[in-house]
Amino acid sequence: MDWYEGPALLEFLETVPVGAEPMSAPARLPVQYVIRHGEVRHYAGQLVSGTLRVGDRVTVHPSGETSEIVGIDVLGRDAGLAYAPQSLTLRLADQRDVSRGDMITAGPDAPALTQDVRAAVCHLADRALRVGDRVLVKHTTRTVKAIVKDLGGAGELTANDLGRITLRTAGPLALDDYADVRRTGAFLLVDPADGSTLTAGMADLSAQDA
Repeated sequence: MDWYEGPALLEFLETVPVGAEPMSAPARLPVQYVIRHGEVRHYAGQLVSGTLRVGDRVTVHPSGETSEIVGIDVLGRDAGLAYAPQSLTLRLADQRDVSRGDMITAGPDAPALTQDVRAAVCHLADRALRVGDRVLVKHTTRTVKAIVKDLGGAGELTANDLGRITLRTAGPLALDDYADVRRTGAFLLVDPADGSTLTAGMADLSAQDA
């Protein structure tokens, strides 16, 4: 087409921005392991967004306890700074009750702590998803039981259907809007009977506030 002066399709796909840089987003560290060396606890995981520094004040979710970072190890070496998507261990100034599935965050932009989750979803399984179904929600390193409360007026979701759902979880999740932090705004619904993946979800906090 003589009138078109833009890039070729492949060039565009290779260069188009697909989201914010992980380092520019709020700091989020889902805890994968707690490593104990005597009386000292090291909290290990992948920093999925943002940066953490020694001296930062942090909050542990869902407990809400706060502390200060006194040490960061990256690849087995002391580091004053860590940035997404590095894997690391950190040490806190206080002995806090932190376990796998908790999330350590820093900065003023805290995640939303909620048991009522509204989300846009894509259903992946042959088994249909219906109101009243009991599922597991896998969010970062945390897995909680949940019940499907609403399907946005749909009777059910079948394979490859897109929809909007509301869940009620047995425990609180530290969620970000998917548009802001993709890793902590995404989750999976899992069949509690056999562990198969049912649905991929993207949290919509603006819908929860509506």
